[in-house]
Amino acid sequence: MAVLTINGKRHEAAVDPETPLLWVLRDTLGMTGTKYGCGIAQCGACTVHVDGVPVRSCSLPVSAVGDAKITTIEGLAEGGRLHKIQQAWLEGDVPQCGYCQSGMIMAAAALLAEKPNPTDADIDAAMTNICRCGTYQQVRAAIHAAAKA
Repeated sequence: MAVLTINGKRHEAAVDPETPLLWVLRDTLGMTGTKYGCGIAQCGACTVHVDGVPVRSCSLPVSAVGDAKITTIEGLAEGGRLHKIQQAWLEGDVPQCGYCQSGMIMAAAALLAEKPNPTDADIDAAMTNICRCGTYQQVRAAIHAAAKA
């Protein structure tokens, strides 16, 4: 039995310890905001925070999480208010197809937590997620807008 703290709530999941966290989130717990993209930790669509660190949940066995606190896109907003990066994403009309966006937002939120006023070089280094629609310029603009918010 995996016992996980996700978005501030305790969850139990009867899964094999080697099950990737992504599948526990999506299939067992019904948190479908985190997306499956490639399954090999390359695209970043599955990015969540584990103790504030962005990780690719498709390759992280649930047994490796331990007592860490997990934040998914569903838990990023607090008190009924969007996180500043989510607000910037909307105001900047960043998404096109939207598939990669939850992972992009989670990576960007972690970046802003670590570097509240990132440079373009900081953004390039942190944002390794793949966007098939090519919204990279809009992503950069939204990160800069959120940093100023």
